[in-house]
Amino acid sequence: MLPRSPPMPLHWAWPYGGVSHSQTWIEEAAMRVMIVGGGFIGGHLAGRLRAEGCAVTVAGRRSADIACDLARDDATVWTERLCGHDALVNCAGVLAAGADYDGVHAQGAIALFDGAARAGVARVVQISALGASEGTTAYHRSKRAADEHLTKLDLGWAIVRPSLVVGRGGGSTALFSALAALPLMPDIGGGMVQPIAIADLVDAIWRLLQRPLPMSLVVDAVGPQPMRILDLMAILRHWLGLGVASSLPVPRWMLRAVASLGIGPVTRDSLTMLEAGNAAPVEPFVTALGFLPQPVAQFLAAHPATHGDVLAARLVPMEPALRGLLAAVWLAGGLVPLLLTPMGRNTHLLARLGLTGEAAIGTVWAGSLADMTVALALILRCRGAALVGVALMVAYSLILAAIAPELWGDPFGALVKNLAVLGLSLAINAMEKPRA
Repeated sequence: MLPRSPPMPLHWAWPYGGVSHSQTWIEEAAMRVMIVGGGFIGGHLAGRLRAEGCAVTVAGRRSADIACDLARDDATVWTERLCGHDALVNCAGVLAAGADYDGVHAQGAIALFDGAARAGVARVVQISALGASEGTTAYHRSKRAADEHLTKLDLGWAIVRPSLVVGRGGGSTALFSALAALPLMPDIGGGMVQPIAIADLVDAIWRLLQRPLPMSLVVDAVGPQPMRILDLMAILRHWLGLGVASSLPVPRWMLRAVASLGIGPVTRDSLTMLEAGNAAPVEPFVTALGFLPQPVAQFLAAHPATHGDVLAARLVPMEPALRGLLAAVWLAGGLVPLLLTPMGRNTHLLARLGLTGEAAIGTVWAGSLADMTVALALILRCRGAALVGVALMVAYSLILAAIAPELWGDPFGALVKNLAVLGLSLAINAMEKPRA
């Protein structure tokens, strides 16, 4: 349990904004809030709530105050964790090929909400998804199952269904920024979206946490402007300071093929959601929460892009190519000695280490298999594969530098080129996603 913060005033707003003295209430201690899911939305929300004086506990799988696993933890575990908390916000969510939607979004969230009810948590805010009520995808159906269960519990609840959320650290923002940074922006088509700025979504959640009980509310969190994905990419490109660019239509069959093969960030569910669109009227949001969300272009203008933003947008599309090139180097290093180079030539330098005959041949085979293993690990996107390659390359280089120092002066750069491979390997490793 976190120590309680000093007392703080908490205000709740009329639906059309404004706070009067008669609507101000003060607790003896700071509101204690647990946020489940410390990713994009949860991270921004935790920062805002702490700035408001709340005592915040983040439960998640990475960089969290409490380590949890929604797909495995039951209601009893959550009851113990939530004891003493005033509010719960469930920000946990996954959207990826092979993701356990039912385990995380449905059964896991249901156990979480049951635990909250048993622990006496006064209010629960569920971050769902716009379109969950229709249930057109497995992602949406899993969200809907949790939403429906929450509405049956005897506690104050609110369900927030965001459209695409824009802001630093967001997966969608990173993806569309990367596409926007290409020389020709890919026009992937799809229905209309109505993106909302992360600051406005967090503000909406904060207002819900201050709302008087009882609270039974479903809110579609959308921005004020419906737009195409291509329009959003144009806004992001302008934010990055990259100027105007033409677009290139991407055939629907190509997107479907990419989604079916599991290549890149596109999944079957995300493609279905893209085709269906992600928009809703903004007026109910304004009526319920008392403010009009800002256009995403305005939000981005208030948070100018840095060189790091531009660099990230340009590097993301290159990551698969860089990884493929590095894998090709290691694959060639393993296959060439076995298939193209005479074995006597391979074992020539090993004689300087006292290795001859079968020992030398065995060493060549071992080195080749190690190289091909690194190549396969890179192709399969195994974590740390690039660093394993660095260690192997450093070992090779040190041995060759000791037994054949003349290779440093080789006109074809037999050893010098390893420095370039070292740089590429470190870059690939730096671009790996943090552990979930």
